[in-house]
Amino acid sequence: MDRRQKPSSPEQRSDLEAHGEASSTSHNDSRSFFNFSQLVLSAGKSKVPPALKHSKITYFEVEILDGQSKKQICIVDKVSPTSTLLDVKQKFHKACPQWHPSRVGLQLERNGPYLKDSINIQSLAVASIITLYFTDLGQQVGWTTFFLTEYTGPLLIYLLFYIRLSSIYDQWESKKNFRHPVVHLACFCHCLHYTRHLLETLFVHKLSGGHTPLKNMIKGCAFYWGFTSWIAYYINHPRYTPPSFGHRQVSFAALTFLMCEAGNHFINVALAHPSHSGLQACFPSPTYNPFTWLFLLVSCPNYTYEVGSWISFTVMTQTLPVGIFAFLMIIQMSLWAQKKHRLYLKRFYPEVRRKAAMIPIIF
Repeated sequence: MDRRQKPSSPEQRSDLEAHGEASSTSHNDSRSFFNFSQLVLSAGKSKVPPALKHSKITYFEVEILDGQSKKQICIVDKVSPTSTLLDVKQKFHKACPQWHPSRVGLQLERNGPYLKDSINIQSLAVASIITLYFTDLGQQVGWTTFFLTEYTGPLLIYLLFYIRLSSIYDQWESKKNFRHPVVHLACFCHCLHYTRHLLETLFVHKLSGGHTPLKNMIKGCAFYWGFTSWIAYYINHPRYTPPSFGHRQVSFAALTFLMCEAGNHFINVALAHPSHSGLQACFPSPTYNPFTWLFLLVSCPNYTYEVGSWISFTVMTQTLPVGIFAFLMIIQMSLWAQKKHRLYLKRFYPEVRRKAAMIPIIF
């Protein structure tokens, strides 16, 4: 018969208790190590999903074809959904260095409009491959350079005629004939007009970072510079005859000119800092400044004041070249005003629908 022996002495019982405590301690240590290992493994696994998520990002390929021959120029790969068309142009420039991003025109269709640089590439995607048509826009210049060049020329050209260079006028006639005060006043008004344009280009207007073809700047400079030469030659000529109604006509026209110049400036400031209602932009509204009250009648009062300046300058100097220039400016300003008025009707219909474009009732 099998019998179990009991510990006979206190020393044997203490040895057994010590052995039991050691085994339980060892068991607890192994369990703690196992839990710690599981914690480390679970913490390590938490870093895996971002990598997997990153690997699931869908990239697009942009195929760029020639707008005329439809031949493939290059393929811009790995374009992220958050990229803009400007990013695609920069990558296209790296692949084809001969075409700067400013002269790259991209279209969805061969005869379609050129896409803006700010367009998100994902909004154009129908599949993983996006096909765009390329057109070389030619040499480009920035808008700031465009306006500074266009307005600096008339300012300097008029001053060259005002000082009556010997290569332009006969010096004997220049010394013999007395200059009428309107000649000096016309020089002041003309310089004031283009100085205002230059300062507003630098400090008031919020010009976009876009570009325009160089040929447009050449045409604009030819128009403004050419007419300025013609106007300045007649007004500063030694045989220039003053206006028919004398001082009264000159004073009235000069005062009107200064008022139009001031109104044009305040309107440009109002357009550069439009008022907002919450998150929605609003059409510029008249303020306490009386020059802004023209907003109640027309949607483009800056063009109204610009035309008023040249009409008053024509009356003040009473010369044919100024009259022809003012007539052409009325036509050009009315076209620009009608185009902008149509844009305003789409954005601010309730506020603009009863307004004229540039001149009340007529346009």
